[in-house]
Amino acid sequence: MAYEQPKLPYELNALEPHISANTLEFHYGKHHAAYVTKYNGFVKDTPYDKMPLEDVIKATAGDASKAGIFNNGAQAWNHSFYWNCLSPNGGGAPTGKIADKINEDCGSYENFVAAFKDAAATQFGSGWAWLVLDGGKLKITKTLNAANPMTEGQTTLLTLDVWEHAYYLDYQNRRPDYIQTFLEKLVNWDFVNQNLEAAM
Repeated sequence: MAYEQPKLPYELNALEPHISANTLEFHYGKHHAAYVTKYNGFVKDTPYDKMPLEDVIKATAGDASKAGIFNNGAQAWNHSFYWNCLSPNGGGAPTGKIADKINEDCGSYENFVAAFKDAAATQFGSGWAWLVLDGGKLKITKTLNAANPMTEGQTTLLTLDVWEHAYYLDYQNRRPDYIQTFLEKLVNWDFVNQNLEAAM
């Protein structure tokens, strides 16, 4: 059963001027689509083809002989999750349960922002910054390339793609500006609240 690339939850131009339609045409239409196509090619006619994508990612993590399956499968999942972390009406301080949880586990929203910015900015090369639930506590982490915290038993709540293809057309080498804009204008706290409620 092939994995299908989910439709974007908004129009290609909905995130402008913060993320351009041009970026999404390449990022969603080319990069994400290619990961999905390659993943489906790798798992076709194998036992993995009938497994949920999350289970395949967990089963193949760390297995060098399954690197093609893991890298493309995890990148397909990571991007599908990332699109939902963005909203045309997003950004700013959160409300709801995630706001309370951030204050409880991070000390304040300002502390969260500083830690998340640091994780996203200091991820060397390609990768992702994450807000996860780990043992009932919020944790900010970062992963290299396609890696996903679910393989460490953590529950993903929020992510930011810091591969250059996510921001280079709009921000060139100014990754910190992209991170700042994500937090101030784009982060979808409603989605994060849904993930938190499902995990608690």
